[in-house]
Amino acid sequence: MSPLELGQPFAREHTVGQETSAAEMWRQNRRSTCFWVLIAFWSLWTASPSFGRPRDKLRDRAEMEVLNRKAEIVSYRSHRAVHLIPSPDHQGPEDSVLAILSNSEFSDGVIEVEVAGSPRSGAPADSRGFIGISFHVQPHGSRSETIYLRPTNARADDQLRRNHSVQYTSEPDFPWYRLREQKPGVYESYADLEPGAWTKMRIVVSGKEAQLYINGSAQPCLIVKDLKLGSSGGHIALWAHSSTDGYFSRLRITSAKQR
Repeated sequence: MSPLELGQPFAREHTVGQETSAAEMWRQNRRSTCFWVLIAFWSLWTASPSFGRPRDKLRDRAEMEVLNRKAEIVSYRSHRAVHLIPSPDHQGPEDSVLAILSNSEFSDGVIEVEVAGSPRSGAPADSRGFIGISFHVQPHGSRSETIYLRPTNARADDQLRRNHSVQYTSEPDFPWYRLREQKPGVYESYADLEPGAWTKMRIVVSGKEAQLYINGSAQPCLIVKDLKLGSSGGHIALWAHSSTDGYFSRLRITSAKQR
């Protein structure tokens, strides 16, 4: 099709009752062609999964307060990711590490992230690749709520270990062992996980309740009815154990007021 033929109906409509030169018709058709190209680009952009969604929060290492570790931006399994690296002086069995995100005030809403965790080289035999997200984090990590994964438990040949694949805790008053002792099975559950593979976490927080969805499942694998910090607010942080080789990518936060 020649340039004159492209968009011809627009040219005919414009020239009813008047004489239009070939050059004028060409200019009119050029304008109509540009119009439809712009429409095509707009359609592709708005069809993109990222259109209208919150920006990926893991853009800049400088936007984090990292406790007990250092963080670097790397490429891991085709994702641009934050890699948490343990500090040599924080290797104890109970060491948690946080990368607190600035400008991440959050009370109710949805947290979406992809994580990949596995025991790092030389880690103790009982390491599980612990990795997850903390929310309602108070200054310098003094208090927080955390939902995390134990990837190596998920495909163990021990059913009890499988039942401990995902976990809720609230530090410092309600660590995992206290919750397990007081209410066995209430704050942990099973989900199919693979160590070192990207896993999608979706955490929905509403008042004193939280739900965890894994890899796009329509149903939550963990439901917490009594968040220990109540209906509070705070920051969001990347969380891992010092024994974990942990990666985080594609973090998006949607506050309830934005939904």
